[in-house]
Amino acid sequence: MVTPSDSNDDILNSREAIAELFTIRDFLRWSVSLFNEHQLVLGHGFDDPWDEAVALVLHALHLPWDSDVRIQDARVLPSERKAICELLHRRVVERVPSAYLTGTGWFAGMPFKVDQRVLIPRSPIAELIENHFSPWIDPDQVESILDMCTGSGCIGIACAQYFPDAMVDCTDLSEDALDVAERNVQELGFEQQVNVIYSDLFEALDGRTYDIIVSNPPYVDKQDMDALADEFHHEPRMGLEAGTDGLDIVRRMLPELSRHLNPGGIAVIEVGNSWEALEEVYPNVGFTWLEFERGGIGVFLLTKEQIDHHQADFVL
Repeated sequence: MVTPSDSNDDILNSREAIAELFTIRDFLRWSVSLFNEHQLVLGHGFDDPWDEAVALVLHALHLPWDSDVRIQDARVLPSERKAICELLHRRVVERVPSAYLTGTGWFAGMPFKVDQRVLIPRSPIAELIENHFSPWIDPDQVESILDMCTGSGCIGIACAQYFPDAMVDCTDLSEDALDVAERNVQELGFEQQVNVIYSDLFEALDGRTYDIIVSNPPYVDKQDMDALADEFHHEPRMGLEAGTDGLDIVRRMLPELSRHLNPGGIAVIEVGNSWEALEEVYPNVGFTWLEFERGGIGVFLLTKEQIDHHQADFVL
C-alpha cells in the first residue's frame, strides 16, 4: 500500500497534514474536504461526509464513534496523525468503503462485523424490521423467519432482536459469507435463536416453513453493474450481480415461496432498481411496493394468499 511516507505518491498532501494539523477537529475538517475534493461516493452506511469522517478518524485513534464531542479539541500525536492519514489514503485513493476499514457496519441500530467477503449492510429493510413489519403481520404471531441470501447475517439477526420469540434461519450459498454471519451470531449472542445454513436458495430447506421470508438477494442488472462506482467493486460480485435484467435469483425464488410460507405469512424481497423489470416480467402480479421514511426503493411484499393465487405466473 502507498503510504504518506512515499514522497512521489503523496496525493493527499499527507505530509503537510501531519506537520500542520494538530487536533481531532482539524483532521475531521480535512477529511471532509478530501471527501468533497475527490468526489467520494457514499452509500455504504453513511450519507453524510462528516459522519463518515468521524467514524474513520475516531477509529484510527481507537476511540468509539460516539465519543463526547469535546474530545474533538484534543491534540493528536504525530504517530496518530500518520495512522489517520494512512486510513484516509485507503478511503480516498483506493476507494475502500469505510465499513471495511473499520470492520463494522451498522444495521437496525446494531453493529455487525463485516469484511470484503460480504456486502456492507445498508438495506432499507432495516426500517421494516424495526417496525415489526407492521401493519402486514401480527408480530405476536411470528414464530419463524427466514433470511435468504443472508450475507453478514444482518437482516436475520436484526429480526431475532426485534422478534425475540421467533426462530430465525439465515441461508447463503457463499461459505465465506456464512463464516461472517456465524461470527456475528456468536458475538451478538443469538446462538440459541439463529441458525446459519448453507443452502442454494431453498435447496436445503425441504419441509421448513416460515411466517416471514425476507431477502436482499443479488439484483444488480448488467447495465448498473457496469456503471457502479469504485467503492462497490470492493464488495463481492456474487452478492450484487444477477444477470442482464437483475432478476436471475428472484426468478428462482418466486416459484418456491408458496411451499415455504405458513398461512398468513408474508414475503419481503428487495430488488432495487430492477423493480421495473420485475413488473414487466410479471405484469399480472400486484406487487406491493413498500415506502420508507429514511429512503430506499425496490422492496416488494407479497402475502401467502397472493403468492398462491399467482403461482402459475411464477412458474414460467
